[in-house]
Amino acid sequence: MLGPFHVSPLTLGSDPSVRRQWIFRLVLLMTVFTLFLMAVGSATRVMDAGLACPDWPLCFGTLVPQMDLQIFLEWFHRLLATSLGLMAIAFVGLSVAWRQALPPWVPSAAAAALCLVILQGILGGLTVTELLRFEIVTAHLGTGLLFFCLLTAITVGLAPFSGTGSARWLRIAAAIAALCVYGQSLLGGLVSSQWAVHQCLYGDRLCVVLNSHLVGVVPATLSVLGVVIVAWRSPALAPLLRQLSFSLLLVVALQVALGWSTLQLKLQVPALTVAHQMVGATLLGLLVAISTLAWRDCPSGSLKHEF
Repeated sequence: MLGPFHVSPLTLGSDPSVRRQWIFRLVLLMTVFTLFLMAVGSATRVMDAGLACPDWPLCFGTLVPQMDLQIFLEWFHRLLATSLGLMAIAFVGLSVAWRQALPPWVPSAAAAALCLVILQGILGGLTVTELLRFEIVTAHLGTGLLFFCLLTAITVGLAPFSGTGSARWLRIAAAIAALCVYGQSLLGGLVSSQWAVHQCLYGDRLCVVLNSHLVGVVPATLSVLGVVIVAWRSPALAPLLRQLSFSLLLVVALQVALGWSTLQLKLQVPALTVAHQMVGATLLGLLVAISTLAWRDCPSGSLKHEF
């Protein structure tokens, strides 16, 4: 017997629940795809491949250039970004065509996601044409993280969930922590886009930028621990919210350890640097998921149980 997610495409036109399931699948795929895209983008930066393709949108004037590792990383990053843009267009089209079967906020959220993709593409082009100016590189990272957060919120907003109505304070704590982690991620983007670790350690320059990121660990970590404490002190909290909140302890500990190791090794291990950035994005996504679920858990929340 086939489960609810094993549905013939022939039934898509007649069953609203099937349409919701396919939209959920699409947004979930886009969320995971975005995290992978950010990992490839991080690898492109740490391998100093950001200008491996000197022109944009083509690479050496062609769609498929001759490859070495650096050119492949930059070309593959662009290929993934283009694929994600096509998925965002499909998401908008399907959410409008199937709007009667979806929560009313989904088409607007899809349109916002597409706008962020367009902005991200423009910033991606500018990073090349403006020769990796740190302001543009940091804005590119910040927009990518916003897009990832929006997709995470949409995915969680569409997922099955039964709350207990006891997450009022958790939604506030998680939102504050998400803002702190996002700000810390932007500081990390400034550090990486200006190579502030090397500049400070070897040239005594940009130490203010590096130290700001190091000091930012404190409010970001404390705010995440605040989410865990609120969840611990809410005995009636939904099991899923409790599990996600407690998982923050492991993720933030791993992130701090990766950051310390990356600094001690002076960015000599690219895999550690990429892992540090990806665990940070995962931490941000977890906080957005917790905040979204907590809003759904509250009777006055704007997101209802839509599955």
